Amino acid sequence: MNQIPTIKNDNGIPTLYVKGEPFFALSGEIHNSSSSSLEYMEQEVWPKLKELHMNSVIVPLSWETLEPEEGNFDFTLLDGLIRQARKQEMKLIFLWFGLWKNSESMYVPGWMKKDTKTYFRVEKVNGEKINTISPLCRAAVEKDANAFAAVMAHIKELDEEESTVIVMQVENEIGLLGTERDYSEVANEAFKQTVPTVLLEAKEMTGQNGADWKSVFGDDAEEYFMAYYFASAVESITRAGQKEYCIPCYANAWLRQYPWYAGSYPSGGPVKEVQWIWKVVAPSLFTLAPDIYVPYVADILDEYSYEGNPLFIPEVRKDAVTSSYCMYAFGKHNAICYSPFGIEELALPPEAIQKPPMEVMIALNIDPSAFDITGSKECLSRTYELIDNMKPLYLKYRGTSHLQSYCRKSETDYGTFLSFEKYDLSIAYAPKMTAKPLGAGMIYELDENKFLLTGLASTLTFRPKAGENVKVDYIKLEEGNVVNGEWKPGRIMNGDEKMSLQFGDMPTCYVVEIYKY
Repeated sequence: MNQIPTIKNDNGIPTLYVKGEPFFALSGEIHNSSSSSLEYMEQEVWPKLKELHMNSVIVPLSWETLEPEEGNFDFTLLDGLIRQARKQEMKLIFLWFGLWKNSESMYVPGWMKKDTKTYFRVEKVNGEKINTISPLCRAAVEKDANAFAAVMAHIKELDEEESTVIVMQVENEIGLLGTERDYSEVANEAFKQTVPTVLLEAKEMTGQNGADWKSVFGDDAEEYFMAYYFASAVESITRAGQKEYCIPCYANAWLRQYPWYAGSYPSGGPVKEVQWIWKVVAPSLFTLAPDIYVPYVADILDEYSYEGNPLFIPEVRKDAVTSSYCMYAFGKHNAICYSPFGIEELALPPEAIQKPPMEVMIALNIDPSAFDITGSKECLSRTYELIDNMKPLYLKYRGTSHLQSYCRKSETDYGTFLSFEKYDLSIAYAPKMTAKPLGAGMIYELDENKFLLTGLASTLTFRPKAGENVKVDYIKLEEGNVVNGEWKPGRIMNGDEKMSLQFGDMPTCYVVEIYKY
């Protein structure tokens, strides 16, 4: 029996398995329009992904290209993308740009765009219609579910034996911008209805059976209402697709951020504050993923990684600090995927990068430095290579106290302190510098006196346990590399170098043997 991609519980850690083996997606997401042309992909994208040590790529798949005429599907583009990926020895994670992309309905087929009566739009409180088809429009949701099912059935037919396509994202950064909820006639009637029992049970509020949304949830009612209907729509679409081909599916979130009110970020999307609704209403999704362009990436990794929500990063900033966050995502949070956005641009000179206009970045709360790729390609490539080669060690030690990870989280975060069986480890972060990675690392305790260290921009000092009247020194400090899980030693650094054990701007590996005297 063929083993299709699936999420398994591996010693308590949700893990993506591909062809029966654990798979960690060292990935990158390409630009939205790149995959609409096979010729463009061949000439402008695939060559730029070489030398990055990626094993997968996240690729948009838009509804409008697959069902240009209602009921007539054209899979030429889909087939071509899969064949190109196989040629490049890459796995694919497809983004289904169906009814919603970045809160708008921009990738639906032309025949749906023009029929605004059947496929009605969201309305603001003043009656203004926006370019977002309402999730309460059952006709639209059913059409999307039908198209997604057709796509999944075709992928199964073409790819079940190969498992080139390993995961599907259903929609993209959905929710409502510019309004906290849909005020269309259909939505207004639904808002007056009683809150679904499933939500009251989830919140242990069954004493409020029969009450309407506003009575139960007060100021949060509008966003909770939209979360329920968006999650319901995505569940219908996902379930239809997985009925045809049951590979893992997830949804992603545009983060809740300044100025914090629903509608300033997409209201109803799967942000952390409403994930309790999404988890109840859309159980077919294996996780809810953050798209991260804010400066406080490590905090978001912490927030979105919790029991029942494996960490999956489909979009993240692509400047040099992304390598630090990648190491932290896998080392600390057992990430399934890490993927900077616009990955093909890392091959370009920094001055060639087309950044969003400053007013757009201000409006969307995007940190402009997220688009500065100076030094990023080399650092990310080395980080991906290292994580891939550490896989046997990583599988052995992850989820235990013998693998610990760290990352600088803010301007005032100067270091951290880790405790192992016989030693403590004091870590100081290098000052933050433009176009340089942040302090980050992964520490493997191989035995009580031997450690494998890998990291960036930090200084490490081993210390005795509190109350021990001893000193700590090195038997051996050895630089080297990890290849297929095996340590390949380089120089022995037992001279002046051991006075300060430092990581620089590129990921470095050491094995240390220490003792107390």
